[in-house]
Amino acid sequence: MLLPDGYSDIPAGKIAAVVTHLEMTASPPRRDDPPGAWRLRKADPPTPDWYRDLYRRVGEEWLWFTRVGLSDADLAARIQAPDVEAYALVVDGHDEGLLELDFSEAGQCELLYFGVTARLIGTGAARFLMNRALDIAWSRDISRLSVHTCTFDHPAAVAFYQRSGFRAFRRQIEVADDPRLDGTMPRDAAGHVPMIE
Repeated sequence: MLLPDGYSDIPAGKIAAVVTHLEMTASPPRRDDPPGAWRLRKADPPTPDWYRDLYRRVGEEWLWFTRVGLSDADLAARIQAPDVEAYALVVDGHDEGLLELDFSEAGQCELLYFGVTARLIGTGAARFLMNRALDIAWSRDISRLSVHTCTFDHPAAVAFYQRSGFRAFRRQIEVADDPRLDGTMPRDAAGHVPMIE
């Protein structure tokens, strides 16, 4: 169903975001790493407790909610799947960034989750992390790398992905229950997204 031009009502208790899908079909020119004492560590295997902590610290501000309510078994099945790889950006011995890649579709890779904690935004850490993501993805036999972001994410996310070599190819509206209203996420998460009860 296509939405009509103009405003469309979203029921109270729901949230709505504009989702932008981006892709690249060839490895882009390599961008230099910014200066910084960062390193990448593969979580092998990622545990649900470790993942939840990093996912929350990176994504709570941007209303990342799709994995918050999963049981340990369901989360482990996703993050420990044979074709899924999870990495941490390590700063001063602490995990401060999340990179998750899905190679389950032949010839393709999806950048499932990507981000750094709030204290690292604007430091170059995300550029370092993206350089590692591109290195890992394009070292495999793929012809397409994709990612999606939404209007709940950092306002510079789309431009960052485009500077990294992605091009936008699709836009959607995502409507979901507001996870702050049922206690799945803290009520003060994502202050830039107002709650309508």
